[in-house]
Amino acid sequence: MLTKLIPLVLAFVFLGGCIGTTTGLSITTTAPNGAVEQIPATVAMPGGPGPFPAVVIMHDCSGLGPTSSAAPNRWARELAARGYVVLLPDSFTTRGHAGGVCTVPSPSRDEVSPSRRVRDAYAALAYLRTLPYVDGRQVGLMGGSHGGTTTLAAMVAPESDTEPLARDRRAGFVAAVALYPGCATRLGTWRANSTGVYKPVAPLLILIGERDDWTPAEPCRKLAGSAQEAGYPVVVKIYPGAHHAFDSSTPVRYVATRVNANSLSGRGATTGGDPAAWADSIREVVAFFGRHLTRTEH
Repeated sequence: MLTKLIPLVLAFVFLGGCIGTTTGLSITTTAPNGAVEQIPATVAMPGGPGPFPAVVIMHDCSGLGPTSSAAPNRWARELAARGYVVLLPDSFTTRGHAGGVCTVPSPSRDEVSPSRRVRDAYAALAYLRTLPYVDGRQVGLMGGSHGGTTTLAAMVAPESDTEPLARDRRAGFVAAVALYPGCATRLGTWRANSTGVYKPVAPLLILIGERDDWTPAEPCRKLAGSAQEAGYPVVVKIYPGAHHAFDSSTPVRYVATRVNANSLSGRGATTGGDPAAWADSIREVVAFFGRHLTRTEH
């Protein structure tokens, strides 16, 4: 069975009279060894009967628990208010990281790595396609930071039919947005040393801050440049003066305990909101999904 509901914690509430949020969902995904897993999820939807286009949002390293950055929920509200069904799968809670992994250096981080979470993204897509009010042909993917890297990994085109999720990728998301992702990593034929080509299965938009010291902008600029030269639809926009998590509602601050592969010490990163970048990113994301995810007319 693809999904199950947890009756005692299922809730449906309306925000502002038009946006509904369903919590207490559980979606079926798989581990790398093929074992079946259940992970929590939340759905936000606009008013009306649909069918609506939809977006899966992959959360950042803080997760969706009490210590979450809250950025995924901010985006869910923005998109639902504009006519999208939004699904937020929780990759961390049932895997022992309800408090996130931003400051967790242990090997247990690998249990919720971006490559592992690709399966969660496609499980979320499969779930959305079972909903009668969702247009399953018009589903996008989005994520910030850890979720942004997950988005990049999920959008890589398979090189052969024998690869895991090859069929899912080819018939999967029709557009994706990666907010301040880690681009200095292996993504298909793209390598951390900026060689190779990033080949997405669908159009991709990358939004990142110029002063990001956690996932620097330059590797993303190079990734997008090489993809464009090879004819792939990848666009990057770099916000001057903005830090990591520019879509946050909290002030800019440096936290020394954050795990940071791009720091000489391996620790410490700066995050914080940038009102101008946040406002522009809403315009960019809405315009991008508006071009690629078309609502079905009645």
